[in-house]
Amino acid sequence: MKALITGGSGFIGSHLAERLLGQGYHVTALDNLSTGDIRNLDGVIDNPNFRLVVDDVRNSETCHILIEQCDVVFHLAAAVGVQLIVDQPVHTIETNIRGSEVVLEIANKFRRKVLIASTSEVYGKSEKVPFEEDDDTVLGSTKYSRWAYACSKAIDEFLALAYHQKNGLPAVVVRLFNTVGPRQTGQYGMVIPRFVERALRNEPIQIYGTGKQSRCFGYVGDVVGCLINLMNCENAPGRVYNIGATEEISIEGLADKIIELSGSKSEKQFLSYEEAYGRSFDDMMRRVPCLDRVNGMVGYEPKTRLTEILQLVIDEKRAALAT
Repeated sequence: MKALITGGSGFIGSHLAERLLGQGYHVTALDNLSTGDIRNLDGVIDNPNFRLVVDDVRNSETCHILIEQCDVVFHLAAAVGVQLIVDQPVHTIETNIRGSEVVLEIANKFRRKVLIASTSEVYGKSEKVPFEEDDDTVLGSTKYSRWAYACSKAIDEFLALAYHQKNGLPAVVVRLFNTVGPRQTGQYGMVIPRFVERALRNEPIQIYGTGKQSRCFGYVGDVVGCLINLMNCENAPGRVYNIGATEEISIEGLADKIIELSGSKSEKQFLSYEEAYGRSFDDMMRRVPCLDRVNGMVGYEPKTRLTEILQLVIDEKRAALAT
């Protein structure tokens, strides 16, 4: 079986590549290395069943060649990270929508099964918790650039489901909820690596907003296993699936937990969104997934607790600081 992973040198993509190779797949990773890191692929780059193609997913000629050569497509390439989304809204919209247009059009031509990675951001400001896949989307004003990401990923979902409904394309859509673990960078605003890096340096941990907003963090190893299981499931196409964890923690509580586990002397520093991002920012207080649908389809349940995830990230970051 031959798999193409767009965004294959990214945090999730590199973990997925490792898992697929371990299961006997031949894997091609497509990445322009704009937010991915080739060092993420250190464990697979010399594997004879792996190859890296450095190019942009919006390049239809490259995608045409690679999708024709594969059996399944995991489309993970996207503009990600709150900081990047706030700073580069045009890049966010163009990358997410155009990339998915190219992948879906060519996958449809060659009848390749495709997984589209979407996001919990699609639920927007909805206060109905836990979030179920068929819930309404409640988005904020267009003056807030963060909603450009949610809208662009919603368009990706509409397009994938339309290809399935009209043309029978075997397309699976997954909404990922705060996937975390080793190799994730805090460069684009991801909260756990950002907090851990500051804690290990005994620097103030900067909490944006009140810190009362809560999130659920899913372990990347659990998530990529679920992605593969969905792609191997004949009945999965044509639907949207939440993937993540249901262990909820406030952002301030997360900072406290990281300080404790790392033995840090860091203090907590609260910043307004204007101070953090240089402009006003629209946030949601809770983001908790309902996992009933994906559990019913492939038996998915999160196995890795938050404490274990944090310890893995702390150990990785501590080792990196020591080199």
